[in-house]
Formats: sequence, C-alpha cells, structure tokens
Amino acid sequence: MTCEANPARFGMVRALAAACAACATAGVIAQNTGTAAGLSTSAKTEVPSTALARTAEPPGQTLQRIQATGRVVIGHRESSLPMSYVANGVPVGYSVDVCLQIAQAIGRHLQRRDLRVDYRQVTSGNRFEAIERGDVDLECGSTTNTAARRQRVAFTIAHFIASSRIVVQSQRPFERIEDLDGKTVASTVGTTNIDSLAREAANKSVRLRIEPARDHAEGFGWVVDGRVDGFAMDDVLLYGLRASHARPQDLKVIGKPMTIEPYAVAFERNDPALKAVVDAELRRLIQTRELHRLYDKWFTQPIPPHGINLGMRMSHLLVDSLRYPSDFVPQ
Repeated sequence: MTCEANPARFGMVRALAAACAACATAGVIAQNTGTAAGLSTSAKTEVPSTALARTAEPPGQTLQRIQATGRVVIGHRESSLPMSYVANGVPVGYSVDVCLQIAQAIGRHLQRRDLRVDYRQVTSGNRFEAIERGDVDLECGSTTNTAARRQRVAFTIAHFIASSRIVVQSQRPFERIEDLDGKTVASTVGTTNIDSLAREAANKSVRLRIEPARDHAEGFGWVVDGRVDGFAMDDVLLYGLRASHARPQDLKVIGKPMTIEPYAVAFERNDPALKAVVDAELRRLIQTRELHRLYDKWFTQPIPPHGINLGMRMSHLLVDSLRYPSDFVPQ
C-alpha cells in the first residue's frame, strides 16, 4: 500500500515531513470538572509506579469490561499542563476533555446512559502497563504515537503535535543545544525526549550529562533550583510549566525542535471494536470542529487553576494533519 493511495496517511505524512524539514532548515473559562453530559465521575486513584493490581488480560476485553462494570477508567497525568493535569484536586486538560468525549461515544455505543467515568493517575513510566493490565481504558495525557509504542498499545488519531525543546534559566547564556556542552540536562523517564536529547547531542558532538527526572514537575523544578542546567521536554509542556511558574520571565525555551511528537489517546492494542468507536468519535470531533473549540479552550483562553493563558494558536502542522484524520505515523 502506498501513501499516495491513502489521503489520510498522506495528510499526516505531509505534516510530519514538513515538520522534519523545518527542523532541519530552522538553524478565565469555568474550570473543567471532568464531567461530560450523560456521564458521572468519581474520585481519582493513583496507579502504583512499580506494580499494578491486575495481570494482563486477554485482548479485546475493554468494551466487555466497560459494559460489565458500567464505568470508563481514564488515565490522567499529574502535571502535563495543559494536556492532562490536576487543578484543585480534579483531573483536567485538553486530552482529558477529548477522552470525556470518547467516553460519551462509548456510552452511546453500549447504550449505557448511566456510564460512569473514573480517574486513575498514571506516570510516564507506568502508563502503558496500566493499559495492558486493564487498570485504565483510555490513557489521556501527553503521549506520543511511535512505532515502538504501537507494539504495546493502540492510538487514536493525533489531536496535537508538539516538538522537543529545552527550558533553561533566562540569565544563563544558553540559546541552543551546543551552548550546553559539558552541562547537565534533565528529562522525564519513560518519554521519547531522553532518547531524542541523547541523539541530538551525539549528532552535534555535544557532551551532555542526562539526568532522569521522575516527572515533568521534578525536572522543571531542578532547572528553577539550579540543580541542572536545562530540562528537555515537549515544547507545549515547557510553555505550560513556564507560564504556571511564579516568575515566568526567569525561564526561556531554547533550541531548534529536536523531534516532532504527535500526541494521541492510547488504549488496548488488540481491540478492533474499541478502536472503531474511538476513531469514529475523533473523526466526528474533527469534522464538526468540536476539537478546534476544545483546543481554543485550553490553548487560547485562561485555564485553571490560576487563569493563565498560553496564547498558542493551532500550528500549521496540526491544521494540516487534521485535514485527513488518521492514526498513521511514519516512524
């Protein structure tokens, strides 16, 4: 099968190809309570980072489990603002809102108007295991669709495209990765950013000490405290962390984009029935422009808990990829 024969694949290929070319050439809204119409919510539970409650279950069981239990379990993050984070004790964010729409679609498919949404907090390190074991039905964070990850889980159509960059203290004389030669840069364990940082440093003969952080908040805090010289992560998360800091002017995001990161909702890999439902809902959100309204809510308007506004208009890469909705990623 060729990309030319599939317009959906072509759209994503073109968007990511354009992004890669750019990388090479480029030297308060009411707080979201986590409730969607027709769904009730319950308190969140944190998934342990070392061991999860259940053993891996047979494939294709997600919809059956949801029908039997009457609930959809959304896996959310703690500090991936504005994608998926906790504000005033409630999981909120762009990805969380997308997943609430998917949960509604599942309820319609199962003819369960009483379907409940439960939340479980996951980390970069345990999110895929949580899906495999059935502890969460939808992982709604800041997760990149990659070939390696598709060996473990399935992904929806991308709903955001980020790029990997580095945040540093504004007073430091760093403007590009080459300026960090001999320095220490942190990145979060279990993310694509650690590998991309190491690869970029090697390609440019930059000697870096890479310090793994437990989560985004920890890595960012190390930069603020001066423990490390930089923190590498997806740009949207860096801008979110910077905007929520008491003195955002003390921090700056530097360097050319090191990677392109198509974010998508992750779920059980071998469940075609579930995939059909979630993909149909993503296409509906895109075609009706509901996804665009959700985007504006979280990226161009004040968001909880402090009413910050990221002021991030939808990128041309995301606009282009949404023209032909597909889960295909050429990597």
